[in-house]
Order: sequence, then C-alpha cells, then structure tokens
Amino acid sequence: METRTKARNLRREATPAERKLWQYLRARQIASVRFNRQVPVGPFICDFVARGAKLVVEVDGGQHGWQSEQDRERTRFLEAKGYRVIRFWNNDVMERVGGVVSEIERVLVELPSPNPSRKREGNP
Repeated sequence: METRTKARNLRREATPAERKLWQYLRARQIASVRFNRQVPVGPFICDFVARGAKLVVEVDGGQHGWQSEQDRERTRFLEAKGYRVIRFWNNDVMERVGGVVSEIERVLVELPSPNPSRKREGNP
C-alpha cells in the first residue's frame, strides 16, 4: 500500500489514545507549535510530527514492546533526519494526559529554534 494511503487510513482509524492526544496537539495548542498526525517521514509513518520544531511524538500500544529493534531503527532514522523522538505508552495518554502534554511542552521549549535570531547567535 502506498505510504500516503496508509497514513490516511491510520488517521481515520486512530487509536483512542491517539484521538485523545490529538485533542491537545491540534490547532497549535501546545507552545503555539503546529502538529500533524500520521505523517510519512521516509519509509515510516509517525503518529504526530511538529515539522518546524523537528519533533516526533509516538504513542505506543502493547504491540510495540517498548524499544523493540524496529522502534530503535525507526528512531535512528528519524534522528539522522534531525528529528527528536519522544514516546509515550497508550495508558499514559489515557490516564495521565496532562503529564504527557506537559512533557511535550517541556521538550518543545528545550529544542533549538528552527529560525534562530542572528542576534541570539552572536552575529550582528
């Protein structure tokens, strides 16, 4: 199946945890950063991506087995493309969404600006 078609299907068939987190990520609600869901990046489809901030947020269920070899390979690929990858378990999103949102916001604040000011960089 073509990657775009698969991504579209995944958006339609989102898990309850993905739907719940999307309510917080959509419409620039966290740090005014735009997220998209089920985004193809290379051969992988990422749950949520903030392209400008170069942040990938993955919501993993039991099928993943935390940090499986496939997840490590995916993370290596995305990091090589300049993305930071953070992962949360489905049950964390369902039971502690406030904490998940706070962690995403904390990571966003720590990330370097995609358009740094010349003045901040020490250049006139």
